[in-house]
This record gives sequence, C-alpha cells and structure tokens, in this order.
Amino acid sequence: MFPASLALTALLFATAAHAQPPKPTRLGLCAACHGENGVANVKGVPHLAAQDRDYLAAALHQYRSGERQAAPMRVAAGALSDRDIDELADWYAAQPRDAGAAR
Repeated sequence: MFPASLALTALLFATAAHAQPPKPTRLGLCAACHGENGVANVKGVPHLAAQDRDYLAAALHQYRSGERQAAPMRVAAGALSDRDIDELADWYAAQPRDAGAAR
C-alpha cells in the first residue's frame, strides 16, 4: 500500500507543478498584441510565452513607471496595478514555449 500512496503523491506534485495560474482579469489588454497564450499576433511584437516571470514583472513595472520607453506599453502598463502585473507575469511565464507551434 505504501508504494501506491507514494506514486499518488508524486503524481499530485507533478500535476501541481504544471498547473496553469488563473487567467488574469487584465489579460485582454495584453492579448490584443501578445496573444492570450503569449504568441504575438502583431508583427514585431515579442512573444511572451515561457519568458522568465521575474523579467516580465520587472519589465511591466518599468513600462508603468516610464523607465522603459515604448508608447503603447507605457499606456497599457500605466493602467496596471501591482497585482495585475503579478498575475500577467505568472500567466505568460506559465505558457508553454511552443504555444504557437500550430501557427
């Protein structure tokens, strides 16, 4: 019985490690250009899928403060709260790198 419970525990941890965070309430703001799954819909716009979570959050904070200059991002990030930024960074970092493979 012990091996079965150990296997179940391992399976639960593996599933939790790959669980998607909840969709951010402000996702539509970013998805218009970067895609809901992090694959950009607009030529020249970077893909965000599987990017480092801390990098994404820092970039959004920098756009919001004006430290990074890109007019569309300044406008979009200016409306984000700290919580919004965390949710968006978590979401895009959790998207698989190959999210747009069928594209």
